[in-house]
Amino acid sequence: MSRWIFLRGLTRESRHWGSFPEVFRRQIPAAQVYTPDLPGNGARYAEASPARVEAMVESFRAQLGQLGIAPPYHLLAMSLGAMVAVAWASRYPEEISGGVLINTSLRPFSPFYRRLKPGAAWRLLKLALQGGGAADWEGTIRQLTTRHPEFPEKVLRDWIASRQEHPVSRGNAFRQLLAAARFRAPLHRPSPPLLLLGAQHDQLVDVSCSRRLALFWQTPYAEHPTAGHDLPLDDGCWVARQVGEWLAQRPDGGG
Repeated sequence: MSRWIFLRGLTRESRHWGSFPEVFRRQIPAAQVYTPDLPGNGARYAEASPARVEAMVESFRAQLGQLGIAPPYHLLAMSLGAMVAVAWASRYPEEISGGVLINTSLRPFSPFYRRLKPGAAWRLLKLALQGGGAADWEGTIRQLTTRHPEFPEKVLRDWIASRQEHPVSRGNAFRQLLAAARFRAPLHRPSPPLLLLGAQHDQLVDVSCSRRLALFWQTPYAEHPTAGHDLPLDDGCWVARQVGEWLAQRPDGGG
């Protein structure tokens, strides 16, 4: 069995994975999937979010240790979660068997206006200044991050319910945003094997960020032709297949 740790993005929680963990396990039966929440999000919404990505790594390591989930781990991570995965693989390479980075954007490989598209940034800033409710926030996030999710209205209802039950404070959202803005990835690729996945119609992060990172780090890369930022939601089967093929092609057999 291999331990897989799934890490979400800015202000998102484990429930935002939806049915993807089950889809992933069907494709990779040996996977034991864990979806821990970052402090400030999900079940840990009352805690303070770390203001640095490196501190997020330590928080996840401590949380998994308390649960008795020992390394080595595979990491599958999106957006801010992918920054955490890169920092983790750089600081503790012996703990990481491999990583899948989905629609991430890292300094110094891409400029700020591609790491967060100006149109998306303006919509989110406007919403923050106006103080929108749960339906406003989640409706906007769904429009920016998904292209063709199955049962879109149910997805939106579930997201609104999650935000109402586990509200992310403005302070925690700011600290997570600050952590993402501060983080600078190493120029040289971390030693654990990596797979990068991008979505051609990502409206939040320019897909060129994933392309450039794969080119600089010389890692395997696959790009979905129609999906948006939340690639596991738009086409989880495709993501799971890409991961399965990558594991099968690795010299170590994915171990």
